[in-house]
Amino acid sequence: MMRLSIALTTAALLAAAGSASADTLLIERVQHETVAMPARGSSMSQVEARFGAPAERMDPRGGQKRQWPTIHRWVYPAFTVYFENSRVIDAVANQATPGETGPKPPIR
Repeated sequence: MMRLSIALTTAALLAAAGSASADTLLIERVQHETVAMPARGSSMSQVEARFGAPAERMDPRGGQKRQWPTIHRWVYPAFTVYFENSRVIDAVANQATPGETGPKPPIR
């Protein structure tokens, strides 16, 4: 009984792995590309001086009643930059095509 359970579990995992291999993963593309992104801790003015004006500046989030820091998002064609107050906390590669598996597009 135990062997049957293991065999069925293994078959299910192999079937799932086969269907997922057709997807393009964002992380695989990023590993092969060398896209310059802002460094953590850079200021907004440093990012704008190096990469130019963003394609879009999203509305700030958080900062309500001083419980959470204000988060700003700047969207560039290849990546999105996240700022806490005025310093970079992260930069994330954007999804290249709808079929690519990766971060969801920013909520507008």
